[in-house]
Order: sequence, then C-alpha cells, then structure tokens
Amino acid sequence: MQARLTQMYPDSRSCGFFSSLFSGLFGTREMRILILGLDGAGKTTILYRLQVGEVVTTIPSAPYWRCYYSNTDAVIYVVDSSDRDRMGISKSELVAMLEEEELKKAILVVFANKQDMEQAMTPTEVANALGLPALKDRKWQIFKTSATKGTGLDEAMEW
Repeated sequence: MQARLTQMYPDSRSCGFFSSLFSGLFGTREMRILILGLDGAGKTTILYRLQVGEVVTTIPSAPYWRCYYSNTDAVIYVVDSSDRDRMGISKSELVAMLEEEELKKAILVVFANKQDMEQAMTPTEVANALGLPALKDRKWQIFKTSATKGTGLDEAMEW
C-alpha cells in the first residue's frame, strides 16, 4: 500500500488528508480520501496504524483546509465514541462539511473510534447522535474501531 499523507491542524478541529494509491483495494485508480474529526479523536493514530509506508508531514492549515475538498472520493470521519460531551459539536462539524458542494458525491465512512474505552457509545448510538440515518442521498457506513489496538481499521478500509 502506498500513500501520500498530510496531517493538518486548523483552529478548533483537526483534519487530515491523504491521496493514495491502494492497489490492492482499488486497482490502479487513485483515491482522494479526506480524514476529518475533532482534536483527540484518533486521526493521527489511525494513519500510523494503517501503515501506509510514508512519512506523515504535519503542517498548519488554518483557514485553508477547505482547499482539500476538491476531487475527494471518500471522507473518513473519526469520532471519539467515549466523548459524549462533544458529540453535538462533532455532529455540527460533520453536517457543515457534508453541505460543501465539492463533497456532495463523496462516500462517508465513520470510524466510531475508541471502542476499547468502557464509556464508549456503540456504533448505533454514534450513528444516531451524528444523524447518519437521515442521510438519504449519500452512501455511508459506520465502523467500530480502536486506533490504539488497531481493531476495525482494515475492515473499514476494505469497505
């Protein structure tokens, strides 16, 4: 698996982007995948766990994060399933992002992360809290993941 990775940290939220060639999963087609989620959701750990084989470059992106929306095939939205207090903020960020014209055709994959924590919400609870069942015109799926243990990541990427 080969990928070019960039991790960015804009103001109140963190997002990451990688454009990758998943030859084993997607043939020879290059896929642009945007990784979004609130700070502390587990995005960086997920990138390292996927063992993409290249250095992750950290850059500040500030107001320029929207420039990465163009030509995005899929969005991975990482949610800290144990952070019930910020689930509302996570939902509002997701809704705002999904309303962007450049992401209208992007597939949505939600990682209900930190499932190894005792207080973690189930993937169904996370899906309902984010309003995913109301998404009628978008292909989406939610996966139970633990970035620190590496569980669920391969299944999500295969989907």
